[in-house]
Amino acid sequence: MKRYIAIAAGTGVLAMAGCQPQPTPEDRLDEYVGHWNEQEFTAMYEDYLTQGSKEAFPQEAFDERQQQLIEDLGIENLEVSYTAAQEDAEWDEAEPAEFPLTITMETLAGPVEFDQTVSLIHEEQESGENWFVEWDPSLIFKNLEEGDEVAVRTEAAERGEIVDREGRGLAINGTGYNLGVVPDRLEGDSDIAEAAELLGLTVESVEESLNQSWVQPDQFVPLTKASKSAEQLIADVEASDVVTYQETAMREYPYGEAFGHLTGYIGSITAEQLEELKGQGYGANDLIGRQGLERRLEEQLRGESGARILIQKQEEGAEDIVLAEQEPTAGEDVEVTIDAELQTAVYDSMQGEPGSAAAVSPENGETLALISSPGFDPNEFIAGISGERYTELSEDPLNPLFTRFAASYAPGSTIKPVTAAIGMEAGTLDPQQGLEINGQTWQKDSSWGSYRVSRLHPEAPNPIDLNKALVYSDNIYFARQALEMGTETFIDGLTAYGFGEELPFAIELESSQISNDGTLGSEGQLADTSFGQGQMLANILHLASVYEPFLNGGTIYEPTLYASEEAGQVWKEGLISEGNAAVLQENLRNVVTDGYAKSADIDAVPIAGKTGTAELKGALGEDGQENGFFVSYHAEQQDFILAMMIESIEDDGGSDYVAGFSANAMEQYYLNN
Repeated sequence: MKRYIAIAAGTGVLAMAGCQPQPTPEDRLDEYVGHWNEQEFTAMYEDYLTQGSKEAFPQEAFDERQQQLIEDLGIENLEVSYTAAQEDAEWDEAEPAEFPLTITMETLAGPVEFDQTVSLIHEEQESGENWFVEWDPSLIFKNLEEGDEVAVRTEAAERGEIVDREGRGLAINGTGYNLGVVPDRLEGDSDIAEAAELLGLTVESVEESLNQSWVQPDQFVPLTKASKSAEQLIADVEASDVVTYQETAMREYPYGEAFGHLTGYIGSITAEQLEELKGQGYGANDLIGRQGLERRLEEQLRGESGARILIQKQEEGAEDIVLAEQEPTAGEDVEVTIDAELQTAVYDSMQGEPGSAAAVSPENGETLALISSPGFDPNEFIAGISGERYTELSEDPLNPLFTRFAASYAPGSTIKPVTAAIGMEAGTLDPQQGLEINGQTWQKDSSWGSYRVSRLHPEAPNPIDLNKALVYSDNIYFARQALEMGTETFIDGLTAYGFGEELPFAIELESSQISNDGTLGSEGQLADTSFGQGQMLANILHLASVYEPFLNGGTIYEPTLYASEEAGQVWKEGLISEGNAAVLQENLRNVVTDGYAKSADIDAVPIAGKTGTAELKGALGEDGQENGFFVSYHAEQQDFILAMMIESIEDDGGSDYVAGFSANAMEQYYLNN
């Protein structure tokens, strides 16, 4: 009886299984399309293709090829849909079931959309009887057949140019040279060796270029590139019977070293960048911004490359089929607020000395010059700098690859006008009231221990008022004024001038600081900070900006770099009254005419300004390097403020050395403009 019940139960299960509805071709297609939209090609191949399709197309021809096309063509938003069958459709297992498909996708050459028909065949496989997709390459792209290739042809977009405020090109699409040889003209190994030596290449690399499959005896074979600035190399090539050149399109930097740190340069994309920017239209042979504005503005400058996706038919005489095509879109030109003539005049005046400079408009905060010296010629990099030359630059003791305008330095006595302005506005400093100061050093009382404030000119006649204090750059005067106003007032005043705050500028620059932690922990530190020493640091652009209130009625504007930015945006305001500003203007002119910035007292330009020397102590406290500063402006026109810093001026006569550079820059600029 038990055996009978078991057999009966088993028979019932089989009967129930036999009654389960079999998947329709539409059910199977729906599952298949779901995998397709998720790009699950392995599942599509293994579980849904007919046996004949699998025999005709190995798995790698199916899933690996489609995955590779997705990567190569930048395919996104793949969407496959089908037209459903009527509700009362009946399926004959002896006949194919056909469905209309619509396939859409986005590619690097634009959208692709096509209609196709898919057939499902009922057959038995190891997994059992079911409906299976009859597949061929036309389901990837319409008209794609076995043996055809899908190719991408790209056309680089014209890169946008960087121009100054007058439209003068700083980074332009110009020309350079391909340097190379014509095989027919080479007479043996000696000529190959001569070409290699002249072009700074190895014999092996020249031979490798000559052995490329496309090379013909009478064809020019490029070996390296050179910019127009490589005048000596081009002259050597012109004099050679072995090497020749052809003009070619190339990025140019017309102002060379004067703008190297600001514009930066473009170069070949690295493998790391290519991986990082995957899917953004970059190719292995593309150029990309590598430094400076070229890098920072890459997205705006690069434009959008053109692309064409083709089916290359293998059948003889058949024309290629264009699947998608997109014309290149040129990059945007970017205008900066820089005055190229001013920047060049300032850079040239610095004579390759290590330092930095910045010029701003006191009327609206526009940045008119931003310089790091010594610079480097970006044209060397665009042409492909040699390892030997790069090593030479990186090991140069003057460090021409270091962007000094982004750093901050102790500003020395150039901060004294700011200290004076804070004191005058606080009511603790009367510019007309003189202090009796005697001797070369001073301390408040014995509580200072061994610390004393020193001054360079103890011969200054008493009483010392603000004008004399600035003319003679008297540290003791400013230390006493800082003590009089007190730590809190002084810190609040410096904070109002932007110290301790990030400078609102398009390029990230080191912030100016009052001290390492923003406080002044002793009277000695308060005294030191009053004349720009202690732990005070200032960025060169900010240093130029803090003189703006003395010329415009009390405002520091947000410094701008791009013409597209709104100029004249107030950053700090109400810093000094017109009367106190007038006092400082008169005093700063006297610094040049009566004081120790004699090199700036020139007939061509009436210059006003303040020098500064900052001593950097060595590790053991011994006297070390001295950096010189001069912040200046045309006393009558007042159209820009120029701040300049030169490193290591201890053997050059002090900060007057820098004043001479600044005066020369102003003279050259105003004579030519």
